[in-house]
Amino acid sequence: MKVYNLACALDHRFEGWFSSEKDFFTQQAEGHLCCPICDNAEVQRLPSAPHIGGKATPDHIERAPASAEPAQTIALSNADHGQLEKQIQATFMKAMRELVHKSEDVGSSFAEEARKIHYKESPERSIRGQTSADEVSALREEGIDVLALPEIPLLKNTLQ
Repeated sequence: MKVYNLACALDHRFEGWFSSEKDFFTQQAEGHLCCPICDNAEVQRLPSAPHIGGKATPDHIERAPASAEPAQTIALSNADHGQLEKQIQATFMKAMRELVHKSEDVGSSFAEEARKIHYKESPERSIRGQTSADEVSALREEGIDVLALPEIPLLKNTLQ
């Protein structure tokens, strides 16, 4: 398995896992590679240093305390973890793009407009905008459903 550091034309950096170097070049040539953050298909390989792993000595192994109940463990290989992370990022970005596309940006008047919609003073619709954490709490106390998301400056322009 080959792990490459990749970047899109907008300089979003991510990893790609390939069965061989030939597999990477084939996927790149056929346009199958795309950025998991912005869907940009202009992906290129970045220089990277090889990773050399060694065996852990017993001093480096942390042992879990003994328990009466057997522990339930979910194991992922490195390849599974990388693929899962990529799928999660892509799913998150797809959902964020859909939210942005299907909502109206009301800017800093979000709390005011949410109240107008809730109290039937404005037409019902999906809105997005900015407000304070205190306003989000106040809206929730009034029974207004609000999904608070952190502002992600890196993604601000790539979502729309």
